[in-house]
Amino acid sequence: MLVALPKGLNVDEWLASNASAFYNHVSLMYGSISEFCTISSCPTMKAWSTQIQWTDEKGRKRKCSGPQYADYAASIIQKILTDEDLVPTKQSKEFPKAFRPAIQKTFRLLFHLLGHIYTCHFRTVVNLELHPHLNTLYLHLLLFCAEFHLLDSKEMALSEDLTTAVIHSSPPPRTSGSHSRNT
Repeated sequence: MLVALPKGLNVDEWLASNASAFYNHVSLMYGSISEFCTISSCPTMKAWSTQIQWTDEKGRKRKCSGPQYADYAASIIQKILTDEDLVPTKQSKEFPKAFRPAIQKTFRLLFHLLGHIYTCHFRTVVNLELHPHLNTLYLHLLLFCAEFHLLDSKEMALSEDLTTAVIHSSPPPRTSGSHSRNT
């Protein structure tokens, strides 16, 4: 229910507004550990067992550090989300065909950043007592991406062990009649 398209809402508007919200949440999470993510502590961009390379506008891949990748990702996502031709904010304007690939790229970059936080900075996240927030953000992003087919299944498979662990470590949801009151 959390990720489902609300009745009567345009799917592209839903994707755009959620991309913006997820970007803000991932930026806050990364910001909380950014002083620990340096060129010396993270000389390569790692997420899970994968070294991720940056792909520039011309399709060239290059190795970069964790903080460089985070900076590149933030710049590209901001560029996408603020491009009026790509993500129109005026009611009469249609979303272009290039919107969907751009949103998929946005979510792929956010997924990589969360993967890097888990892989390289989880101990710091736990020490800061932010791991419940990180786990919730991660699961929310994965559910959203699965609902709207925003990530390639191969990419999502990279974090399958983490996903299973987070799901099994979460407390079971409360049902409306199961809570007790202290009187």
